[in-house]
Amino acid sequence: MIDGEALLEDLRGRAKNFRGRLSANAGMDKVTWFRVGGPAEVLAMPADEDDLGLLMAAIPAEVPVRVVGIGSNLLVRDGGIPGVVIRLSAKGFGMAEQVSETRLIAGTACPDKRVAATALQAGLDGFHFYHGIPGSIGGALRMNAGANGVETRERVVEVHAIDRRGGKHVLSNDEMGYAYRHSSASEDLVFTRALFEGPRGDAAEIQRKMDEVQHHRETVQPVKEKTGGSTFKNPEGTSAWKEVDKAGCRGLKVGEAQMSEMHCNFMINTGEATGYDLETLGETVRDRVRKTSGITLEWEIKRIGEFIDGRTVKPFLDGR
Repeated sequence: MIDGEALLEDLRGRAKNFRGRLSANAGMDKVTWFRVGGPAEVLAMPADEDDLGLLMAAIPAEVPVRVVGIGSNLLVRDGGIPGVVIRLSAKGFGMAEQVSETRLIAGTACPDKRVAATALQAGLDGFHFYHGIPGSIGGALRMNAGANGVETRERVVEVHAIDRRGGKHVLSNDEMGYAYRHSSASEDLVFTRALFEGPRGDAAEIQRKMDEVQHHRETVQPVKEKTGGSTFKNPEGTSAWKEVDKAGCRGLKVGEAQMSEMHCNFMINTGEATGYDLETLGETVRDRVRKTSGITLEWEIKRIGEFIDGRTVKPFLDGR
């Protein structure tokens, strides 16, 4: 069972000049859009980039560190998260502003949707896809988020980050190692802000594209439910939802977790689902899709934390 009081006191002693917030045993169910999950041993919210560097340098090497954004693409297991969970604040990391004719900078706590709006105001094309992604820029950078035929890697110039020792880094687009829904940048790096670039465009046309994105999202996705966005990555040559549907998993339930009837690549918490229910549902779907089509679906939702004893979810759960 997680009890973060000892770690909290240790960190306070090591990082005496830390200006942000530290909380022990913080409920992650209040952070994630699924509204599930056990507590973080310690939840840290640094005031700014320098404060983050100070904290990272103070955390002992053996203590695990996790970074979470606004919780839209995250499933926290019921046993909670050991170590330090870092959540970057909107005040310290939520900026989005134009810095040249073709470039803008955004903090990693900035919602994707706000970056799209900033680009529109600046007359920069190619950012409209962010209008329909319910996440923050940190997650978009880490997983190369994309939609409507555009990916994050097409807009990134450089990414600023802090390492486990508190050192600052600037990574080029090539150094991010982008692939489909993936970046090979070290997991030990905490992204803080990024420089983006896009071509000049007509404001009316950019607005039209954003309106199309919004209309599509509202008409085909369960945006008013407790969900985590797309559950599985699209396999090569097909769409995840098509394979889920083909396997008969549209509307499939485990406890109060369900694959959406509206968009069957979305899992939803219909009431009081647990992390166990949601992950069990996802693995059941993966198993049925493999049996139906031979395709191994890969999770797009990030699953972190520990299981509760006796409530472990094994990959491809099918009763074997």
